[in-house]
Amino acid sequence: MNIYIYWIIGVFMISMICGFIFIPIILNYCKAKKLYDIPNSRKIHKNAIPRLGGIAFMPSMFIAFAIALSAINVTDRLITINIWSLYFLISILLIYVMGIIDDVLGLSPIIKFIVQIVAACFLPFSGLYINNLYGFMGIHEVPYFIGFPLTVLVIVFIDNAVNLIDGIDGLAASLSIMALAGFLYIFSSQEVWSYAILIAGLIGVLVAFLYFNLFGDVNKNRKIFMGDAGSLTLGFILGFLCVKYSMSNPAVITEHKFNFFMAFTLLLVPMFDVVRVFMVRIYHGCSPFMADRSHIHHKFMNAGLSQHQALACIVALAAAYIALNHVLLKSMCNTYVFLIDVAVYVCLNLTLNRVISNKQKK
Repeated sequence: MNIYIYWIIGVFMISMICGFIFIPIILNYCKAKKLYDIPNSRKIHKNAIPRLGGIAFMPSMFIAFAIALSAINVTDRLITINIWSLYFLISILLIYVMGIIDDVLGLSPIIKFIVQIVAACFLPFSGLYINNLYGFMGIHEVPYFIGFPLTVLVIVFIDNAVNLIDGIDGLAASLSIMALAGFLYIFSSQEVWSYAILIAGLIGVLVAFLYFNLFGDVNKNRKIFMGDAGSLTLGFILGFLCVKYSMSNPAVITEHKFNFFMAFTLLLVPMFDVVRVFMVRIYHGCSPFMADRSHIHHKFMNAGLSQHQALACIVALAAAYIALNHVLLKSMCNTYVFLIDVAVYVCLNLTLNRVISNKQKK
């Protein structure tokens, strides 16, 4: 077995252990400082629950990554840090700190949006940007002056999509683990080991978080939410990975027609959800940024499912999209595959609407 596979497993375990150490400390701190997510008419939970679980994500991931990096570099110089890595570190720290401040003190949506844009701009400044759409909508190569704003738009969009779908226990974390597992496989198969090891570290702490988020006892102060520090950090990292993998750069990743669309397929459900929610709000004359209970997890629950059942259905939908697109992209262009994806999502929502309507009539 390749030695890097052992390091991927090791980093996963180290990060998971860090998560199991850090999260109880965070829970005790939240209890002492009374830092809770207070329930209201829009939220599903009924108890005051700490929401700073995402604070554990970055330290756990980077501690595990640093241990692996220092050990590997002693014997193997294949893993190096380049300009992309430096700019990525600066940008993700901006998002992480902003998320913590928002969870503790609160920030206006405008300030958060500006910080996201500034952080996203670091990546194309470093030369990392979407430079090819691989025939999507008939577009192939993309010049820098278009790729720059497109990259910023995509990263900010994915960041907010992950943040907004974090509405029931385990959903954002489960969808993120699935997407990260996909990127882990992709980067490992391309032998881009630094990213594979970093991703393994993030998956490890997410597994620890899921334990407390899904199975933690509120009465024993062992249940926690990830908060904006977690969801925005996850979203930004996933957006970065999408751009990194979809960028045409044969020197790093072997070019193939799956690059662009399969990267985004891993996050199709949260992206489709935020587009649908914004369109519905605008159609009804409301602000697209107005908080409500119209996300896909709300629809599944309105149809009669429990939180865990809704979680299982949405994760299954995400897995189905990945499998479907992997098969379809072998025989048709990504534009047609995208249209099929949209049709499937529309049919699903129309079916849910009918089930909800029939349930309300009874």
